[in-house]
Amino acid sequence: MKTLPSLLPLVGPDFGAVGGSSQLRAIVGALLTYGLIVSVLMVIICAATWAIGSANGSWQTASKGKTGLFVALGGAVLTGGALAWANWLLDVGATL
Repeated sequence: MKTLPSLLPLVGPDFGAVGGSSQLRAIVGALLTYGLIVSVLMVIICAATWAIGSANGSWQTASKGKTGLFVALGGAVLTGGALAWANWLLDVGATL
């Protein structure tokens, strides 16, 4: 009967079975690029809506524009952070 320390080298994940991290990195990068483009466009649109609503005295339109601006900024931050997080996970997975 083998002891536990002699069995440990036999136990582990098979990273050769899963390939394509470079393709996954390219796909994630492309999707996040589109996400950032949409977020930036929404920031521009919502800022313009907020400015026009405030200039015309429409507090409801200004409020909706301000809310949309903060949501778009949050989406841009989360999308940018997701790229860094995905790259970190892929790098950690490669070293295991």
